[in-house]
Order: sequence, then structure tokens, then C-alpha cells
Amino acid sequence: MRKDIHPENYRLVAFRDMSNGETWITKSCAEARETETIDGVEYPLVKLEISSHSHPFYTGKMKLVDSAGRVDKFRNRYSKFKK
Repeated sequence: MRKDIHPENYRLVAFRDMSNGETWITKSCAEARETETIDGVEYPLVKLEISSHSHPFYTGKMKLVDSAGRVDKFRNRYSKFKK
């Protein structure tokens, strides 16, 4: 990694997903008002409403819309306007 390209506040930060309580540590420049002690080390804490740990798309709990059924419905509804 090239030196002196990151801002001065590039450091380890704890992120917490507030919907499920999952916490992880990564490097970031995000501003934090609170701190969290993890394994005896104090990190700035950034709270998130939703993340990849709880988003339905990434967790595999997303409901898929039947697009084929919607197209058939559209065709049936507007078939009378066909030339």
C-alpha cells in the first residue's frame, strides 16, 4: 500500500449493525462519537441501521418476485389493444 495517501484519522474502527447486534472491526475514516472495548482494546464505534450481516439480499432471505407471472398478466390485460 502506498504511504501517505490516507487521511490522518485512518484507523481501526468497530462497526455495529443495530438490527442484529453484529460487531466487526475494520480500518476506516468514519467519524465516531462513541467507543467500544473489544478484547481489552478500545475502538471508535460506528452504529449502522442495516449492513450485509442483516440485509435480506445478502442473507438469502429475500423474496423473489415472479416476473414471468407479471408479464403474462400484462399481456392478458392489454391483448385487446393488439392490432
